Amino acid sequence: MAFSQRLDLRQSQSLVMTPQLQQAIKLLQLSNLELTSFVEQELERNPLLEADDGDRDGNFIQDPSLVAPAVPVSDVTEPTTAVIEEGGNFANDDVALWQAEGGAEGGGDADLAGGDIETWKTRNTPLGGDDLMGLEETLRQSVTLREHLVSQLNCDIDTPAERMIGLHLIDLLDESGYLTADLGEAATLLGCDMAAIEATLERLQRFDPCGVFARTLKECLALQLRDRDRLDPCMAKLLDNLQLLANRDVSALMRVCGVDAEDLAQMVSEIKALDPKPGLGFEPATVQAVIPDILMRPQSGGGWLIELNNDTLPRVLVNTRYYAKVSRSVASKDARDYLSEQFQSANWLVKSLHQRANTILRVATEIVRQQEAFFIHGVSHLRPLILRDIAEAISMHESTVSRVTTNKYMSTPRGLFELKYFFTSAIPSAHGGDTHSAEAVRFRIKALIDKENINEILSDDRIVEILREGGIDIARRTVAKYREAMRIPSSVMRRREKSMMG
Repeated sequence: MAFSQRLDLRQSQSLVMTPQLQQAIKLLQLSNLELTSFVEQELERNPLLEADDGDRDGNFIQDPSLVAPAVPVSDVTEPTTAVIEEGGNFANDDVALWQAEGGAEGGGDADLAGGDIETWKTRNTPLGGDDLMGLEETLRQSVTLREHLVSQLNCDIDTPAERMIGLHLIDLLDESGYLTADLGEAATLLGCDMAAIEATLERLQRFDPCGVFARTLKECLALQLRDRDRLDPCMAKLLDNLQLLANRDVSALMRVCGVDAEDLAQMVSEIKALDPKPGLGFEPATVQAVIPDILMRPQSGGGWLIELNNDTLPRVLVNTRYYAKVSRSVASKDARDYLSEQFQSANWLVKSLHQRANTILRVATEIVRQQEAFFIHGVSHLRPLILRDIAEAISMHESTVSRVTTNKYMSTPRGLFELKYFFTSAIPSAHGGDTHSAEAVRFRIKALIDKENINEILSDDRIVEILREGGIDIARRTVAKYREAMRIPSSVMRRREKSMMG
């Protein structure tokens, strides 16, 4: 076999992920707040970028995504605002204020009525009118659990040794007020005997809030009942059998405690009035407020207005005057190359921000268009939707739609929702009609269970029958999965609970 060299010309296609393209893809999946942090880093790195303070002349290239006017939904070319015009059955009389129950978890199923639009607009206008609070009304100084307990320790315990033990035990408490550490290790560390530790602990367990320094749930409840002078033998037996209470086993509890149904119901009512985590009242978990990236509101003439939240969008400008001035003064090739690179990078960032805003607006507009029945009538009218449906409607790739809907929230008349919420799987119809959204089916199951009474507790099989009568073809295991996901107990547990409360 002979070997030889030759020169061939071949044509092929390949996707080259340039740094600029990688940056544009990265910007798509960032929320507005994350985008602000990214832009701040770019402002520090690039001398040609400046933050827009709203008072600039013509020597700056501005991010066009921040100044676009409203456009009709049929011709969405500008990125910050879009209008969904009134449809065939989309009458203004059907549009109204809906008060959300549960925020991003979804809400009720009340119809909207047109007369409440202005009410909704007024209520959702931030910091409007003469209702501004004074700065002093926003100040709040919280007292931590440790500070609260140390102040009591200094007042109630005089002995230095006991104070030292008390301070150590206070530092061992968890956020709920429970003492989970080993007392033997505490005694070894402090160089004292267990008797001194237990004596100090007994005094600490009388501190406020009642139930603090408990080592178990049973002890926490017992401390509170003792403070109320309700820790009688029957109640003590009930505390010894909390698992039976969790299982709603009424007959077993009556037998163990030696009481009738009326007395047991009263005892259970007293247990429910106690605080199982007394420490949380002093150091509540910090809740991070979700700031919407997209704002949606009904129009008085019918339809919807969708716009980006400009309050959280970073405003970026390229200083062309500074670039021109410095370009004339630099002499070295490295300096000119650096300046040219930074100018291209700044321009690309502005273009990427514009493209990101346009893409988000197009995706959000199409979601609202396809789920408009949900915004009018509620979660029971949420239709099945997948990423491909949106991607095909706006001529984009599914991966792009997936990035856009990640960590993006939309404020609507029905509450604050993540864009991912509107994508639900389909459940087939029992009669060959349109499919049903899984989220709408879950809402239907919850509504059926909420209407139960003691004489008619619905089993999973019965729920399946009711749903199939309503045209929803669903399996029993699917009903059980949805019920457990909503933390709804089984029919047996619900029957026990209602009999206990009844």
